[in-house]
Amino acid sequence: CARLRTADKDASSGSVDELQRIVGQIRARWPKTRIIIRADAGFCRDAIMAWCETNDVGYVLGLARNKRLQQALGKEMEAARLACERTGEAARCFRDFRYRTRKSWSCERRVIGKAEYLPGKANPRFVVTNLSPRDADAQYLYEDLYCARGEMENRIKEQQLGLFADRTSSATLRANQLRLYFSSFAYVLLHGLRRLGLTGTAFAKAQSTTIRLKLLKIGARLRLTARKVWLSFSEAYPYASDIAQILANLKQHPAWSPPG
Repeated sequence: CARLRTADKDASSGSVDELQRIVGQIRARWPKTRIIIRADAGFCRDAIMAWCETNDVGYVLGLARNKRLQQALGKEMEAARLACERTGEAARCFRDFRYRTRKSWSCERRVIGKAEYLPGKANPRFVVTNLSPRDADAQYLYEDLYCARGEMENRIKEQQLGLFADRTSSATLRANQLRLYFSSFAYVLLHGLRRLGLTGTAFAKAQSTTIRLKLLKIGARLRLTARKVWLSFSEAYPYASDIAQILANLKQHPAWSPPG
């Protein structure tokens, strides 16, 4: 569950503790599973990389560009620029090299540079990794391993925008943390509903906002009797057949089935 922190904390604060907890739980259940973490440049910290290297955990992390890195990618950027000007389309090249910061890193590490040139604009990017070239070459590591991180960010945005994880307007940090917990619980429930209940319906890949507005935030009549709870929808409700399919899907999973 996400935790809030005060503004004087680094974005990666507490990451090593969380890695120890999460990796420990995974390995207790699946000891032979290979683990690789992905993150943006906000988590490119020596303590995180050193922990991964010591504990046999792979990492592919974004690396903020600087003058030294851009100079190292100079030839590739020029080749990409010429290709872009020749074809009129985006062009990219990759360079695989060793790099170490002057102060913040404890050792030299493998860096992948993406030399990309868009029409009228240079777009260099860098990642650092402890995976070997034998495990993943430069292009595969960047385009297939690292860029897949974007889908994870889509899920974060889904919680923020669809389930109000960004609503932290209470007066105290504790109250805002509680609001974030509620949003996280709601996301886990909706993700479970999507995974188990929405299969085979038009909402199988729907985002939380769509599920909330079309399947949950609807008018219905609720009647309670001594033995049953009656939930009646309007006959004009356009997704009645989907609701029936969702209920049938959920009944196939014991954890979701109503008591007999």
